[in-house]
Amino acid sequence: MVEEQKARVEEAMTKMVNDVDKLYLRKMQADMHRCAASCCENNDLSVERVHQCVENCSLHLNNAQKYVHGEFEHFQNRLQRCVMQCNDEIRDKMGPKPTDAEVNRYSLDFERCAVKCVDSHIALLPTIMKKMKEVLGQGKFQQQ
Repeated sequence: MVEEQKARVEEAMTKMVNDVDKLYLRKMQADMHRCAASCCENNDLSVERVHQCVENCSLHLNNAQKYVHGEFEHFQNRLQRCVMQCNDEIRDKMGPKPTDAEVNRYSLDFERCAVKCVDSHIALLPTIMKKMKEVLGQGKFQQQ
């Protein structure tokens, strides 16, 4: 059961990463490489200036990637906190020496709670994606 839920989250996250990459990050990466190539083609620049120019070309993409990474990390932290809350609730219910039957019942309770966490957090992904599209589309991730 736990592996199934983990796979559901990973699949949803992978789809979202691929969508963000295809819609925004790849274009930024291509722009960065074109910009860096023009820096390298400028024979009037010193070695230091070329290096600085190339670094400046990558700032936009780096900031976008940091923003996306932060959003995914925040999502994963929220999901972890939800599952930890399930764990805490079960521990609070369980006595110091639970019987096998109680352990089995509490394990099922935990699994049901964890599935609810996964369901509710996967349901949040379209909203998170919408926000990320808006932020990336407007290029406002530098201030985030």
